[in-house]
Amino acid sequence: MKQLTAKEVETLLNEGKTLNIIDVREVDEVAAGKIPGAVNIPLGLIEFRMHELDKSKEYVMVCRSGGRSGSASQFLEGQGFKVINMVGGMLAWEGDVE
Repeated sequence: MKQLTAKEVETLLNEGKTLNIIDVREVDEVAAGKIPGAVNIPLGLIEFRMHELDKSKEYVMVCRSGGRSGSASQFLEGQGFKVINMVGGMLAWEGDVE
């Protein structure tokens, strides 16, 4: 499984890179703040909403600490998606939130 640190993701965004970020936290967690532009698909719904994702794109998976996003990454990889897990999750995120 590919991984990036929160700092690496922040640097890529600050350089103007377009990242497809999926936040797999629950709705109430995301309400407290998420990475700007991230799409919220709670981990429990990934299996039912993966049809919304494009297998030709690469996705950065995010959660609170990196555990749930790791699970989501493994599942989606098994379904043929290109994914990167953001290790450390939002606990390690120092960038802007919306």
